[in-house]
Amino acid sequence: MADAVHWADVIAENMLKENSKHLVATGITPSGGINISNVREAVTADALCRALLDRGGDVDFICIADNFDPLHKVYPFLPENYVEHVGKPISEILCPCGGCANYAEHFLKPSLEALNRIGINPRVFRTDEMYRAGRYNEVIETALTNRDSIAKILEGLSGTATESDWSPFNPRCDECGMITKTKVTGFNPEAKTVDYTCACGHSGTVPLAGGGKLTRLVEWPARWAVLGITIEPFGKDRTLKGGSHDAGKRIAKEIYRRKAPYPVVCEQMMPGKLGIVNLPTKPIASSAEAAVPVSNLLAVMPPESLRYLIIRTKPEKQIHFDPRKSLLTFMDEYELIRAQLKGKSHSAGAFERRICELSRLTGVCQSEIPFKQMATIYQVARGDFDQILTIVRRSGFSWENEECVKNLTDNVSSWLELYAPPFTKFNVKEKVPVQAATLSELQKAFLSAFAALIKTREKLSGEEYHMLIYSANKDGSELNRMIAEKINTQVTTQINSRDIDLQIDSRDIDLQIDPRDLFKSIYISMLGQSSGPRAGCFLSSFEKEFLVKRFEEASTFSPGKR
Repeated sequence: MADAVHWADVIAENMLKENSKHLVATGITPSGGINISNVREAVTADALCRALLDRGGDVDFICIADNFDPLHKVYPFLPENYVEHVGKPISEILCPCGGCANYAEHFLKPSLEALNRIGINPRVFRTDEMYRAGRYNEVIETALTNRDSIAKILEGLSGTATESDWSPFNPRCDECGMITKTKVTGFNPEAKTVDYTCACGHSGTVPLAGGGKLTRLVEWPARWAVLGITIEPFGKDRTLKGGSHDAGKRIAKEIYRRKAPYPVVCEQMMPGKLGIVNLPTKPIASSAEAAVPVSNLLAVMPPESLRYLIIRTKPEKQIHFDPRKSLLTFMDEYELIRAQLKGKSHSAGAFERRICELSRLTGVCQSEIPFKQMATIYQVARGDFDQILTIVRRSGFSWENEECVKNLTDNVSSWLELYAPPFTKFNVKEKVPVQAATLSELQKAFLSAFAALIKTREKLSGEEYHMLIYSANKDGSELNRMIAEKINTQVTTQINSRDIDLQIDSRDIDLQIDPRDLFKSIYISMLGQSSGPRAGCFLSSFEKEFLVKRFEEASTFSPGKR
């Protein structure tokens, strides 16, 4: 793995052998919120741009917003009266909230903002503007002139004959505004106009510039010709045999006389396959069933870590990720690699370093506090941000500004609310919980000795707390000796209460200590449950005085004393 070459570098190296100048494209159809599959394509494109630039390539990065596409149906998040707009270009439909220029902008703006959060900042082309400006005129004219040739290509790939009145161009009806119910009846190359009839009963003539749009299968290769795209990531669904990519390659070559862009096929991050289920409902429309909006993941993950999740995997491979179960493990791995590359360790190889380079965001505030530790701190502080800062400071972490800590706090808060499994959640009890009555004599002796020992220490880190607990099982350790003395006192007290004169030396007591019982006693005395977060991190989140008092009280607890 350490000697492997990253997939983006392999593609960049090969593409630069053909040409030093490249246009990398990604796309969004703003009929709903941007989903994680769209984001994977955009991040893939961005990684390729970085790899090309690193090798001295002349690179431009664009995003095509297909805002001239028709509204295909009334999505669940739309009012029922939107049925009257089905078939109209989404750039010409009213905004659902009334605050944007049109329907498309309502979804395009937050989609572009989401991409910006993860460092994706391409030049944006809106297709309605391109059509109206006449940028598609030549390719529309070519498509209409070669209508029969295109029909044969599509028939050969699909095995199904096209309708006799099929056309590669869909005019927009001047009367009803639909582009899905019109039929081309004539084409005037000199005037650059198209005649049409519409199912609504209207007939008319529209200009090539803005009077309609190419059909989906023709528009894709036409776009390659208009913009000069050389590299384009896209979803795996387009690569089905005889599908849109096969059609696009043939139309590009035989009709537009140009080579199709280098294809980078991206496996879709599908909920059913990835286990990303039961996500909060968001306004989203996609050809992918139950597509997941990226806002769900950005709510719980630092943006650079989301890039890392995508970039570390080859585009054609599935990414198995479930924020309910996988997030903590993934964040541990990501934070370890990041720490290694910042000089704290030399074990990270060139491959891991390259993944981080391609994932890195500049100008984005990022905390050094581990996600898992913040999950503990957040719950100890009960979400109080001032208390969180106090604990973070006491734990030895520093930050450039509070925004770094606040961003991570928000991620953790959302994760705990939306996805966190029950075993990761806890609530620190204000008083010794009644479950402390179940503690064994050994557990009580440990808590008493542990309290006495940490009282003498000026400050303990999370790791020091953890190792101190484990030292209880080592013969001759200070904690082991103190526990034996507590046991000796307990036994002597019990014997003397029976009027038996017997002296026991604590050195003669053979303690059989299972560290799991010790950790259990800590969680019971603090949380009223037998398990909890990693003990060292957990304990270091509290003031020492609080711990001493709680463990002393728990070591002598009985329900009657409460």
